Amino acid sequence: MAISENIKKLKGELPKDVTLVAISKTKPNEDLLEAYDCGQREFGENKIQEMTEKWEKLPKDINWHMVGHVQRNKVKYMAPYVSLIHAVDSLKLLKEIHKEADKNNRCINCLLQIKIAEEDSKFGISAEKAKEILDSQEFKKLDHIKVKGLMGMATFTNDQAQVRKEFQHLKSVFDDFKEIYLDFEILSMGMSGDYKTAIDCGSNMVRIGSDIFGSRN
Repeated sequence: MAISENIKKLKGELPKDVTLVAISKTKPNEDLLEAYDCGQREFGENKIQEMTEKWEKLPKDINWHMVGHVQRNKVKYMAPYVSLIHAVDSLKLLKEIHKEADKNNRCINCLLQIKIAEEDSKFGISAEKAKEILDSQEFKKLDHIKVKGLMGMATFTNDQAQVRKEFQHLKSVFDDFKEIYLDFEILSMGMSGDYKTAIDCGSNMVRIGSDIFGSRN
């Protein structure tokens, strides 16, 4: 099935309040343009250098999402244009994003990545640590960033009950935080293999790659 057909099918299935981020990492610009031509404007990448090269060449009304782990020394490359940084897992990283946003006269939106999976390879912080960051005086001084919500990745497993439990946990953390932190509006969870479960559990942003662009080489 063509990329455009995959997008139309997905958009037909997704509830109206769920944002589709097309995960375009490793895919050529022609593939992104095919998705763009049928109305897709939210694209996600996991490497800053690759995302910056695409940003330079592709239409300027694309909203770029950084979905991979972020190295602080590379923040400066995406600061002029990035729309949302999903995987923020430390106050140090928030300070770096703030510094580079300030240089570019921007306010950059971020999500805190909460570790909900059992795998050691997954990044993220605990809900307690996230709250500690958000309540700190240091964070409150960072006026060039906005933390707009939370992001999480479930364990890579066929056990859907476990995946559901992890997503439900993150949704309950999100609901608690939303009562306290007024900027909170985004809950980014769910990828090609588990997005339907994520939406059932309350996700309003899904990150889908292979179901749009096919498997990666």
